[in-house]
Amino acid sequence: MDLLRHLRHFVVVAHELHFGRAAEQLGMAQPPLSQSIQRLERELTVELFDRSRRQVALTTAGELLLGEAEELLAGEGRLRNLMGQVRAGALGVLRAGVPPETPAVTLRTLLDALTERAPGLDVELHELTSGEQVRMLTERTLDVGLVHHPVPEDGLRFGAPVDVPLGVLLPRTSPLARDRELPLAALAGLDLVAAPRATAPGWHDHLLAVCGQHGYRPARVRPARNPEFLFGLVLAGGSVAVEPATVARREPRIAWRPIADAPLAKRTSAAWPDRSAHPAAPMFGQLAAEVLAGADPAPAASTSLPAERPWPVLFDSTG
Repeated sequence: MDLLRHLRHFVVVAHELHFGRAAEQLGMAQPPLSQSIQRLERELTVELFDRSRRQVALTTAGELLLGEAEELLAGEGRLRNLMGQVRAGALGVLRAGVPPETPAVTLRTLLDALTERAPGLDVELHELTSGEQVRMLTERTLDVGLVHHPVPEDGLRFGAPVDVPLGVLLPRTSPLARDRELPLAALAGLDLVAAPRATAPGWHDHLLAVCGQHGYRPARVRPARNPEFLFGLVLAGGSVAVEPATVARREPRIAWRPIADAPLAKRTSAAWPDRSAHPAAPMFGQLAAEVLAGADPAPAASTSLPAERPWPVLFDSTG
């Protein structure tokens, strides 16, 4: 027996106290409505309506049932709405991964956008490399992540990609910093500071391949997991890094110069399991693409480097 359906019929009749009007409101014929009420009465073994008079009236049992039925049906509505929000990804927990180097302002903007779009969603954020994210997405211990391409595509679905231009990081006192842009071949003889290959194997191999194709084969690739260590290696001399301009903004003694002969870009997109994905994963991917695409563009290099104003000079677009 579909108890909720019969209770809905009962509530409408109880309010109308007229089977004809109730049937019209429910969009059904009167005989099936009468049969529905009779079946409910048999199920509950009580009479809900007094039909002995010309006007339909509620019995004591009917009056008591009306309040309970309305509360039950309201609860059903809340339950369906709640489950609908879960299906839409507006509620529940979303386990999301982001690369360790993600700027704080980018994280804040992304989290604010998620809160505005789905205020009931609990975002459980994890700092993970692309390699770690791909593994956890495959193991289903992560719902969605931001990965640097190329990555294996088996079993994954991807959001819109965003390409972030890369340039050379070097000490602002380096003679190479005097040029507005640098060909990769000009870096010959210098070590390359980069994230360990295990963090993003596809990207690591792509970067070295492009450098080699354009005349830069670093004597050593020096691994650095966090920006502070990267800055230390670069400032110590003899090393450069290839990173987005936003990385250089964290250290005023570091200059960023565009690459002249082989424009490089780090492609990033959201990724989530292809099957049985979290309902909020596509929304996360869309918002992440919007946030990454709206980040500050790469600045024009300046050759004017007055020591008393190092921060704005590094990113002065009027030089």
